[in-house]
Amino acid sequence: MTGAFRAACVQLRSSDDVAENISVTSDFIREARAKGADFIATPENTTLMAPDGGAKLEKSFSEQADAALPAFRQLAEELGVWLLIGSLAIKVSDTKTANRSFLIDPKGRVAARYDKIHLFDVDLPSGETYRESNTVAGGARAVTSELPWGTIGLSICYDVRFPKLYRALAHKGAFLLTVPSAFTETTGKAHWHVLLRARAIENGAFVMAPAQGGTHANGRQTYGHSLIVAPWGEILAEAGTEPGVILADIDPAAVTSARSRVPSLRHDRDFEGP
Repeated sequence: MTGAFRAACVQLRSSDDVAENISVTSDFIREARAKGADFIATPENTTLMAPDGGAKLEKSFSEQADAALPAFRQLAEELGVWLLIGSLAIKVSDTKTANRSFLIDPKGRVAARYDKIHLFDVDLPSGETYRESNTVAGGARAVTSELPWGTIGLSICYDVRFPKLYRALAHKGAFLLTVPSAFTETTGKAHWHVLLRARAIENGAFVMAPAQGGTHANGRQTYGHSLIVAPWGEILAEAGTEPGVILADIDPAAVTSARSRVPSLRHDRDFEGP
């Protein structure tokens, strides 16, 4: 882990208009780069917040045919920036998409792909019901990749509730954990901040969580409050509910410091079940 850099989270309020979402996201990425960001991350469902799974399938394409990916690859190359597209809906069969993150390097090449492992199938006390598994094929592989400043670990939204994933990423050397999200307003109010700070503290890692926020055109409400969290748990930057950009300066040396002060990664032990 070497050198400090500036990181940015782009907060969105995406709709079901893919072309419009690409345009809006691109403008925010340009804004973040103009403010000095070397690494820029966007939320889950960057280019498509469809009203239901069927509508999402109708507007989704294979990776080769997806319109957003080449646009963002070209933009990363133009700006000379590392870009994490939090997730795109990539059609993998007639009935399902993958909820897939793309890490793009400053030459416009896809450096890593990650398919969301844990799918959001819940019935909330508010009456909201979600069955992501009906139309999404879950991933099966944890993913790390190399940035100029060290190793990054990828995840998406509901993954944040499964600490074993982040422990595995940290043991693979990840100093930065990304959690692009479209958290519901209900669960966000209750759990968003504490979950993200916990993942940072327990692993001694930076956490970046770009989010969807506000009331979308289809009526869905997302929590917003994109966060950048330091390895000791301090919130370095936070958004409200409006679309926009937040930035923070990231010094990987803070990871070394946190992990030396509380060396829990070295203290993990296997144990028998109850």
